[in-house]
Amino acid sequence: MIGLLQRVSHASVVVDGATVGAIEGGLMVLLCAERGDSEKQADALLTKLLAYRVFSDDAGKMNRSVSDIGGGLLLVPQFTLAADTQSGTRPSFTPAAAPEDGRRLFDYFVAQAASRHAQVATGQFGADMKVSLTNDGPVTFWLQVKPTLVKA
Repeated sequence: MIGLLQRVSHASVVVDGATVGAIEGGLMVLLCAERGDSEKQADALLTKLLAYRVFSDDAGKMNRSVSDIGGGLLLVPQFTLAADTQSGTRPSFTPAAAPEDGRRLFDYFVAQAASRHAQVATGQFGADMKVSLTNDGPVTFWLQVKPTLVKA
């Protein structure tokens, strides 16, 4: 599972002219489920991103997490993060989870996030979303939790 974290001072998602999710300071996270991902990868990614230290402490060092500062969390589904761009000029989306699996894992991730963090907003799975943000820094990190291989 992939999470692209962006530290923001504001972020919002609009669908059909209506705002469906918005936060002030915190993290906007583009989320993508890959083939083979399960709730195990979603849980591991959520644990990591809630504790990931991307906010400054009193000394100006990145030592605080979104949980530490009580910041907002805007979760936006984005399957294109799994694109295979190694050959040609057109991406392949074979590495992405099937849409039904992607939706299930996104919904699971959102529910788990809401149970562990006070401020959670979301985009809308499968919608044509207009995403706006003010990246604070800019600070952007790619987190990925790969499926574990089962040994025979």
